Amino acid sequence: MRRSTSIIKIMLTLLLCYQPLLVFCNGGNARTDKYVFFLHSRFTQLFDLETKHPEYGKNEYLEIVQAFKENGLVVISEKRPPHTEVKVYARKVVSQIDSLLKLGVKPNDITIIGTSMGGYIAQYVSSFMKNADLNFVFIGCYQESDLKTLPDINWCGNILSIYAIDDSLGVSACNRMKQSKLKVSRFVEIALQTKQKHGFLYHPLKEWIWPSVQWAKGNYAVLNRKDTVPVK
Repeated sequence: MRRSTSIIKIMLTLLLCYQPLLVFCNGGNARTDKYVFFLHSRFTQLFDLETKHPEYGKNEYLEIVQAFKENGLVVISEKRPPHTEVKVYARKVVSQIDSLLKLGVKPNDITIIGTSMGGYIAQYVSSFMKNADLNFVFIGCYQESDLKTLPDINWCGNILSIYAIDDSLGVSACNRMKQSKLKVSRFVEIALQTKQKHGFLYHPLKEWIWPSVQWAKGNYAVLNRKDTVPVK
């Protein structure tokens, strides 16, 4: 069984890595593991990981990936090239998800988590896949003007929306959910009080890591109880 699992892991890596990717595996059974595609912010795309944001400080991309891994998730992520286009990259992720599905991974064992620009990529993945059983976590990646400027985004799946109340770059996405014509199987939205504005998503804060992990593990109901969501 262990050898069979290792072979599946190798196949997974080969299928996903037609361009360089970081695939963080925890062992276990490749057909029952929980997989997370983590899509980072635009700042991470444009600058070296050592570059500090002038307002938000250290960019803790690797620490965020590690936080997901420590919670037992298989994390698929990479630092995107500087000139990456949102829709083009979304198509790449769609292809990678299709590879997982062909390996026998169930759609509800796959979660696409995106922060800021990565969240917009994730929204397009949701629109392109049209799979109501996939999980999505959109973090700090919606403005009301999106309904006019990005009319082709159409959510589908189990959707968790997370935003900070002092973040002008990401507000409540309820209107996007209401206007989506595809099947949204579940929708939960969490408003955080981190006092870090848009910078909250540069760091592995428990306020958004914890609910994201629960969503990826299929613990949807626990997030409906406000007393279980850790906020400052």
